[in-house]
Amino acid sequence: MAELYSVGKKANKETVEEIIAGLEAMGTYISTSEVIRREYRHVLLKEYEEFIETHEREKDDKTLPNARDGGTGQ
Repeated sequence: MAELYSVGKKANKETVEEIIAGLEAMGTYISTSEVIRREYRHVLLKEYEEFIETHEREKDDKTLPNARDGGTGQ
């Protein structure tokens, strides 16, 4: 997920399909049942959305001056 995020991939169906393809290429078994795959895609999408939110929040926190240091960053 970090690699996809680093190149600006959005949380969408195409990105989830990339994640699944990558997992399968690494030998991770993912059922061929369409019902299971649909649920798996849904879970991966939610996980990637949370990953993006967390990293965006961390990025924002780093750019805000720290109130305790008077905005000097020290």
